[in-house]
Amino acid sequence: MIDIRVQAEPFDVAAEQEGLWRGRTQVGALVSFVGLMRDMNEGDRVTRMMLEHYPGMTEKALKTIAEQAAGRWHLQGIRILHRVGELRPQDPIVLVAVTSTHRGDAFRACELLIDYLKTRAPFWKKEITDGGERWVDARATDDDAADRWER
Repeated sequence: MIDIRVQAEPFDVAAEQEGLWRGRTQVGALVSFVGLMRDMNEGDRVTRMMLEHYPGMTEKALKTIAEQAAGRWHLQGIRILHRVGELRPQDPIVLVAVTSTHRGDAFRACELLIDYLKTRAPFWKKEITDGGERWVDARATDDDAADRWER
């Protein structure tokens, strides 16, 4: 079961997690990552962020990433939710949740998913700071994290 959603609306982390395991008695592990908007970046206070994407293309990229994880490990479910539009500090931006019979597969899959999402999914972030607006560049550390899965 792969569930991919890109949406402007907030999501309930606990409800989304429960939706992956409730009634599925073979699930023995749920691992999730929640990315939150910070109020600081590069030493500047960030008051808002605008997240943009290409509808259709973004969901396709996320599905491809999820299928890669499902092909590597024995998983029961994958859910990726990503917000777009205007976000404020402390807003959840992304949820990556994975269920499996055993924890090891769920941990590894969740980590791969967020590493690939950060580098392979077409999202663009614009921060609104006290000093003005700026686009957020990709980080070399994100590329390094994703590259380790290719070895």
